[in-house]
Amino acid sequence: MNQNRKHPPKFSSYNRILFLLISITVLSACVNKDKATSTGNDIRATSLPAESDDYFQEITGEIGIDFKHSIGDDHLSNIIESVGGGAVFLDYDQDGYLDIYVSNGTFAEGLSEGDKPGKLPENHLYHNQGDGTFTDVTKKSGVGDQGYGMGMTVGDFNNDGFPDIYVSNWGANVLYRNNGDGTFKNITGTAEVGGDQCSVGAVWLDYDNDGLLDLYVGNYLEYDPEYGYYYEPDGFPGPMAYDAQADILYRNLGDGSFEDVTEIMNIFNPDGRAMGVGAADYDNDGFIDIYIANDHMVNYLYHNEAGKVFEDQGIMSGVAFNQVGEATISMSVDFADYNNDGLLDIFISDDGYCSLFKNEGSGIFSDMSNPSGIASACGQHVGWASSFIDYDNDGDMDIFKVNGELKHLYGQEDQLLENMDGEKFVDVSLELGKYFEKELVGRGACFGDYDNDGDLDAFILNLDNYGVFLRNNQGNENNWLILSLIGTTSNRDGVGARVSVVTGELTQSAQKKSTTGYLSQNDPRMHFGLNKYEVVDKIEIIWPSGKVQVLENVEVKQILEITEPE
Repeated sequence: MNQNRKHPPKFSSYNRILFLLISITVLSACVNKDKATSTGNDIRATSLPAESDDYFQEITGEIGIDFKHSIGDDHLSNIIESVGGGAVFLDYDQDGYLDIYVSNGTFAEGLSEGDKPGKLPENHLYHNQGDGTFTDVTKKSGVGDQGYGMGMTVGDFNNDGFPDIYVSNWGANVLYRNNGDGTFKNITGTAEVGGDQCSVGAVWLDYDNDGLLDLYVGNYLEYDPEYGYYYEPDGFPGPMAYDAQADILYRNLGDGSFEDVTEIMNIFNPDGRAMGVGAADYDNDGFIDIYIANDHMVNYLYHNEAGKVFEDQGIMSGVAFNQVGEATISMSVDFADYNNDGLLDIFISDDGYCSLFKNEGSGIFSDMSNPSGIASACGQHVGWASSFIDYDNDGDMDIFKVNGELKHLYGQEDQLLENMDGEKFVDVSLELGKYFEKELVGRGACFGDYDNDGDLDAFILNLDNYGVFLRNNQGNENNWLILSLIGTTSNRDGVGARVSVVTGELTQSAQKKSTTGYLSQNDPRMHFGLNKYEVVDKIEIIWPSGKVQVLENVEVKQILEITEPE
């Protein structure tokens, strides 16, 4: 176990001011474009803004991010274009700072209208420079996929210490293997995970606990461009107008290739229309389960039966429908213990009141959306990416929810729902900054501590528009701890590890996940807000291998790397 590895220091307020002063001397020599210069795939920030009074401060262009999502068309004309894209925080070069990878749409025959552009849009990778800014390294890294991108999931499938990227597309998907030198190689063909579906969400998990990450790919529908029977004000036909596509579970064979085990594992279902896909061990039996948020229909909760087979427990557990027994237009799923009772709960964003499923134990959930206040807060918005995050480090999980219209490019305000003692959630968005007054057509989003200062920042992808980066300016006024897990017997990412952190009377429980929310993935490290506690009394980790590891009297305000004992 290595508890003392030095991590990059946080980018402090002093450093920000120093960098700002230095940058002023070179501003006159730069071409200003949202305070950033652009040369092809090389975007370099020219200034870093000082902290404002906003809790979440929009600093996108200033830090070198100029990503604009494309639907590949002049106007939103079909359901595939409406799906949008996602974003992930990852440390692809293992330098201790979070980078950002973002998916993009493109012009596609049989999907897009109008003329094909001379230069096609592509996915983008932004490298974190460690000083609060980013550089676009898409071309150099080799991950500028020009397929019709939707979701991504990141995981070290070959346990070499460098995260790999799986991109789900309308059409063939792509697996990029990280070469460990800042570049990636497309190994989709040899890995046999390309498919030719309309894949939306995907997630890495080690379902059989063999130390290798497996892959679940959520597929959507068979789009037919000739189908035109629909109610005109709706814009275009909905998902139930098209045939569904079955999801696929790929087992990692350990030699760089995967095997389709969907039918063998009893998880084949030709009727699903998957949007969000998530995986976590909801009943603490040591095996990761899978939740599928389907569009316009019943959701699935596949219980993992000791790595041998899956059984759909969605209806029996109470998480297949919303609180009034209806199938909803479900978008994303996330897991967290929002009431600190040691059990993982579930949040589902949708086009209505959303669902907050409280884990009652014994595989049963109760929908607390209405009594918690979430239903009234969310009812007038269409929710897409949603994540449990402790934005203010007070020791409980809040919910950041990204909103946007379904079939039109009409914007809506995003929301942050603050957790009130595990009982109620209150919309505090307008108290947190001017950004929350904006109306954008949100889709994917990722959350993580990009500047290593102890609080969670955000990148949000907007449909057919520029993405937004939000810096958290005040969350680290409370104490915090970030854990970076390294598996040895278990998969190297530690996906599936169950962690409890005890500080005084506060005990927090969490699990290491890969995909989070809608088409996206958060900081691969585990973040815990500690309120005003000055020391962590105990950390207990139950690794996927079954090994139990305990650390005591741990300092707060640090990024702690923990290696699974041999």
